Amino acid sequence: MTTATRPCAAAAAFLLLVLLASAAVATATAAAGRDHGQPASVYMVMVRPPAQGVDCEAYQMHILAAALGSDARAKAALVYSYKTVVSGFAAKLTPAQVAAVQKHPDVLQALPDVKYTLQGDSNHLN
Repeated sequence: MTTATRPCAAAAAFLLLVLLASAAVATATAAAGRDHGQPASVYMVMVRPPAQGVDCEAYQMHILAAALGSDARAKAALVYSYKTVVSGFAAKLTPAQVAAVQKHPDVLQALPDVKYTLQGDSNHLN
């Protein structure tokens, strides 16, 4: 009798695992629901310089976390922090997240990152 119940118990455990995994996916999808599946792209976000003595990266992370809803989401989205020549950061954001970032009073501008390549005539080298 015990050998017949083991396959049933294994099947029940497998079904429970599948159910839990699908619940986790549903929760993650609901958390990102405001993005409606829109793809994320890298944006350059220029912000007002922080006050003298304020940690630049913490200041920028605070702005990003306020827009994205958590420090964890902000850390996951951050690509690079600019602090020498300009005050800003690069982050991988969806259009809905960019709109939320732009509402912050310290954000000056958010532009999509554009990659330029040089295209020339290679014949002039011969």
